[in-house]
Amino acid sequence: MPSRSTSTGAPDTARWLLRGRDGRLTAYARAEGGLLRWTETAPGGPRWSGPDFFEAPGLTYLTLAQGSDGYVHFLGRRELRDATGAGGDAVVDIVHSVQYQSGRPLMDWRTLGNPHTKRVDRAPSLGAPAAAVDTEGTVHVFVRDAVGSVRMRREGKGGKWEGWKDFKVLDTLDGMAALATSTGRVEVFAPGGKATLRWAQEKQGGELQRADDLPPAPAPGSGTLIETAPDRLTYYASDALGDGVLAHRPAGGAAAVPLGGAPGPGPTAAVRTTVDGYDCTVLAHRTRSGRPGLAAFPTEDEGAGLWWAETGEPCLGAPSLTIDARGRVVMAAIGLDGTLRLARQKAEPGLALEAWTRV
Repeated sequence: MPSRSTSTGAPDTARWLLRGRDGRLTAYARAEGGLLRWTETAPGGPRWSGPDFFEAPGLTYLTLAQGSDGYVHFLGRRELRDATGAGGDAVVDIVHSVQYQSGRPLMDWRTLGNPHTKRVDRAPSLGAPAAAVDTEGTVHVFVRDAVGSVRMRREGKGGKWEGWKDFKVLDTLDGMAALATSTGRVEVFAPGGKATLRWAQEKQGGELQRADDLPPAPAPGSGTLIETAPDRLTYYASDALGDGVLAHRPAGGAAAVPLGGAPGPGPTAAVRTTVDGYDCTVLAHRTRSGRPGLAAFPTEDEGAGLWWAETGEPCLGAPSLTIDARGRVVMAAIGLDGTLRLARQKAEPGLALEAWTRV
């Protein structure tokens, strides 16, 4: 029987601790046969409800995306055996669900299909999805196909989904990152063997156009995007050669900035906040020791220097970061025992965290 209280690990994204329109935080995690959800009972905590279990059999990958309307979208790669029974071929598709308000149920999972409808032999090789939601609430879903191209499907007017679009590239890897800017433009970054491939809209609702690649090659699945200035994104990813985290700012055309650290597999978490009156970016990842690592620096001034500090106990998957209703940085991780762990920023100067607590 699926466990309804113990997680098997964090989702395949660093954005799994999210703040709703009502100010309450919600954490999501993987579980056998579905996913778990914990929700603050009041904005700023400290009490939580849950975990609530939501059935979603067959998910081999799970990512989340949140729009400015607060809606949380869940995208998964689902792999089920067909109805012929044991030994049948795996049926692979991309599925979508949505949660409209904090604490409310998830809607039914709906399939977005598989772009390999005419080459069923390629269908099982479909990769992992990424998603972005623009300021109009339009969901954009990206996935690596069987030949390493990027496919996109998005909602059209009236909630009807458009067909799959092929970006016609080769040899991309899993671990794409996608995000919409505050002006509604969507950008997507796909790791490759030699660089990160990038597509961007000129304006909201437009077609995504190929943009300049970002060298060097990132570790697949390590990248994340954050808006560091109006309509400008910064991409943080681990170097494929193991030299730590790199910062890429495509709009500036500058070379990647090395940030050090000892990231293990998994994505980097990023959030902006004010520390001692300065606009700062806070990063986190699961280190090679298995523990969460944390660093902060002035936003878009990575060259000012930073240092990484490990905190807490070893975790399952990447930690997550967000800002709570009281403006405090909150860090979340899934412990090795499958429970949710949290650490909030202390009410004092700097970025010191309180002791970790088990929810």
